[in-house]
Amino acid sequence: MQWKRKKGEKMKVKLLRHTADAELLCGAAALTSTRSGSPSEIFLKMDKEKAKQVTKRVTGYGHASVLEHASFTFSIEGVSRAMTHQLVRHRIASYTQQSQRYVAYDTLEHYVTPKSIRDDAGAKKIFDETLEKMSQTYQKLLNLKIPREDARFILPNAAKTNIIVTMNARELRHFFNLRCCLRAQWEIREVATEMLKQAKKATPTLFENAGPSCIELGYCPEGKMKPPECSVTEVKKQFRNM
Repeated sequence: MQWKRKKGEKMKVKLLRHTADAELLCGAAALTSTRSGSPSEIFLKMDKEKAKQVTKRVTGYGHASVLEHASFTFSIEGVSRAMTHQLVRHRIASYTQQSQRYVAYDTLEHYVTPKSIRDDAGAKKIFDETLEKMSQTYQKLLNLKIPREDARFILPNAAKTNIIVTMNARELRHFFNLRCCLRAQWEIREVATEMLKQAKKATPTLFENAGPSCIELGYCPEGKMKPPECSVTEVKKQFRNM
């Protein structure tokens, strides 16, 4: 099951911008290589239904490069550095992240607490005490005139951050294949699923059947690593009804 944050934990994903007429553009790209007309002429004659048909047909052949002409920019807010370390491994993308050289972290409100820790009173006490100690040490270093870029070395992966991400539609689909999967770490899975919801709402043709790899493949590619509680049928139902 997908982990849900409690009220007050303010992770936020917002699609800021995407390529205008993205579906028409990708549809025109899908026809450009096989038609004698110019791309501009093909684009002007394209409508949404035709774009859907040709994009689905061409990408079904494995020619997903046509999706690279559409880009999407998201704001991802209030997530942990542990999550963004995973996010930036997706190299065909552009990132601008909140800098710890300039933004100070001084209270527990600036950290993400995993559910497994939050639901265990003993673990939560240890976690909060440790973060509070880190915050105090961080402030002491700043008071000693240690530069923020050096004082930040004491900060943990739990530290909250904000990041802007731009990906093309092809890379987004690949990102969703990996990060919407139940095997993905809970926080990046939550972020990826929300990104998919918003991208699919904005351009449904480009993200039809998008989601974990099993949706397109029809089986789980994780083999022995497949979580026992994961049902491919249920996963396909969840994402197709999104």
